[in-house]
Amino acid sequence: MSNAKYPMHNYYAPKGGHPPQTQLLTDRAVFTEAYAVIPKGVMRDIVTSYLPFWEKTRLWVLSRPLSGFAETFSQYIMEVQSGGGSEKPETDPGAEGVLFVVEGELTLILNGETHRMLEGGYAFIPPGSDWQVRNECASTLRFHWIRKAYERVDGIDVPEAFVTNEKMIEPIDMPGTEGCWSTTRFVDIEDIRHDMHVNIVTFRPGGVIPFAETHVMEHGLYVLQGKAAYLLNKDWVEVEAGDYMWLRAFCPQACYAGGPGPFRYLLYKDVNRQMKLGIGQK
Repeated sequence: MSNAKYPMHNYYAPKGGHPPQTQLLTDRAVFTEAYAVIPKGVMRDIVTSYLPFWEKTRLWVLSRPLSGFAETFSQYIMEVQSGGGSEKPETDPGAEGVLFVVEGELTLILNGETHRMLEGGYAFIPPGSDWQVRNECASTLRFHWIRKAYERVDGIDVPEAFVTNEKMIEPIDMPGTEGCWSTTRFVDIEDIRHDMHVNIVTFRPGGVIPFAETHVMEHGLYVLQGKAAYLLNKDWVEVEAGDYMWLRAFCPQACYAGGPGPFRYLLYKDVNRQMKLGIGQK
């Protein structure tokens, strides 16, 4: 289905570099037990990482499983130069993944089928899949890669792979919001096979989350477009395109999108599984 409700979107992607020596040190970075804010201004060359079996590629690690931080997932922004990529991108056979393209064109070979993913392109990759990634264009490719250890359940099938683009999916309005708050869902919320959702949430100027959401899902939020005031635990923070937020389970959250354009973010959450009993239980 064509997305006629919203105009073409711009997605923010970091470019690295370094600030001049004359720049003030003050920034909006915050790390607490309940949440973290990693602003776009800290995504510089000096904090990039590299991975085995990836060529002409660097990445910014936004979250990783860590005591007192993210527990269920990792999230990267991958930057692949022309001719780069990987024939062996995932070294963990139990990991599932979502790819979301924010700049350039990604050539994905998934279980023997080739997909050309443009900006807004989205791929779900089940655990144990055979896949490769290449940048066959002259320009730089940048995309999000969200990884989670898939939680298998006896009697429940592993979901199949799929590739789409957000522009092909109609956003779903939250009830009673008259389109001010909507979600682009890539997976049916009643499909119990999936143990994570990666969606896009959109607020029109003036749109709000009108209560402090407090729930079991852990969140990773990357701001794709716009700016807003966001409640994290007991603190209101200002965020804009390129900023990343991590929210621990049960961290209260709310939002006010001030405009002038839409406020949009890529949202991760863990879903559809029993709560593990016992601290540290695998």
